Amino acid sequence: MKKIKVLVIGANGFLGSHLVDSLIHRGYQVRAFDRYKDIKDVNFDLSDEIEVFSGDFLNQTDIKTALQDVEYVYHLVSTTTPASADADPLIDIDTNIRGTVELLQRCVAQGDIRRVLYSSSGGTVYGDFVSDTPIPEATATNPVSPYGIGKVAIENYLSYFNRKYQLDYTIFRIANPYGERQPLLRKQGVIPIFADLILKGKPITVYGDGSMVRDYIYVKDVAEIMADALQNEALKNETINLGSGTGESINQIITELEKTIGQTAIIEYKEKPSTFVQSVVLDTQKLIGNMKRVQLTPLDKGISQLVTYMRQAMKQVK
Repeated sequence: MKKIKVLVIGANGFLGSHLVDSLIHRGYQVRAFDRYKDIKDVNFDLSDEIEVFSGDFLNQTDIKTALQDVEYVYHLVSTTTPASADADPLIDIDTNIRGTVELLQRCVAQGDIRRVLYSSSGGTVYGDFVSDTPIPEATATNPVSPYGIGKVAIENYLSYFNRKYQLDYTIFRIANPYGERQPLLRKQGVIPIFADLILKGKPITVYGDGSMVRDYIYVKDVAEIMADALQNEALKNETINLGSGTGESINQIITELEKTIGQTAIIEYKEKPSTFVQSVVLDTQKLIGNMKRVQLTPLDKGISQLVTYMRQAMKQVK
């Protein structure tokens, strides 16, 4: 029986590498698209079922070639972070938005792409939604940052391409994933950044008073859910919150890291930027109601596994 082939764009990234592992464990063939410096630099576990495809998301020849003979496409690439998009919104427009529209055009031209699955942002698209309860998907989007504005624009283009060309999609509004393989240089991901600095005895920066609340989810849980969603018909042409459904403040994260690492954090407080949102916790009832299994790693266990991984990485560097 012929195996289903899946294209993962951004396969060597933080989320993408874990997704590749999850897809392979489920018996899919994977074309792992990314910009590789060397085959030795792959973050996922190599397998005979993985085709390592070196290409540039913004190069249409690469995208056209990568789409050949695949049935499903995961679009995980983001050329910006919230900070870089805030510094220059035009980069987000010229790369993320334009690149995604060109990808969708190629998918339509290909003619046999069954679904595009996109990683949006649960932390930025809703904006300053003030509520004591988690945010459901039906909430109107109101992003206050260029990064969130770009994510919503891409969500709308997915809907447009479905309406006009019947290109099916699934949108995942992902909360704040954390875990192994998260790159520190992108300055995105408070848990690994804080863990790294505390382990090294360096100060961490907290914007505001540390009361800012976010929804954190272990990256391997995200990958498992996204892999399980591939052929889930209930999620076709749907937007899904992908989070833990609970919130933790920055102060609570610091306390958990201190307990796990066994040393006190050195904290430097700075004024909170105007584009920061105070609280984002995602309602996950739609996710739970449409998935056969949703098993989430408790925060303390996930942080413990991350810290163990980081300590081992530090030993290897030495």
